[in-house]
Amino acid sequence: MFQTMMSTHGHSGHLGILYSAHGDNWVELALPYAPGLVGDVDSGVIASGPIISLMDNATSLSVWTAIGKFRPQVTLDLRVDYMRPATPGKTVIGRGECYKTTRSMAFVRGIAHDGDPDDPVAHVAGTFIRVENFLA
Repeated sequence: MFQTMMSTHGHSGHLGILYSAHGDNWVELALPYAPGLVGDVDSGVIASGPIISLMDNATSLSVWTAIGKFRPQVTLDLRVDYMRPATPGKTVIGRGECYKTTRSMAFVRGIAHDGDPDDPVAHVAGTFIRVENFLA
């Protein structure tokens, strides 16, 4: 289900984000290298926007796996700390983990890497807010 949703709909489909794996409170997605994602033509490095989108999707989906169902939510905050540029030509893997939920909030963290989780491209931390109680 994740693969169909990720690869055929919206922004993630346009970027080419693919489902990779998931567990009880985590999701892993892949962002294959593509020339259209490059932010600096001279270096071939993927722009920051697609990596932010990858991590927003991975952490958001981790909330749904943690609670065991879909719920409407929005990203309240997502801090991205870039450690280094992604290696040109390599797929970037984004792993998001939901480590705490409350009645209205979910707290997430994750990393993006291009082959070695011990040498991350970026670390993320964020919060999502439940909106189903606020919809008319």
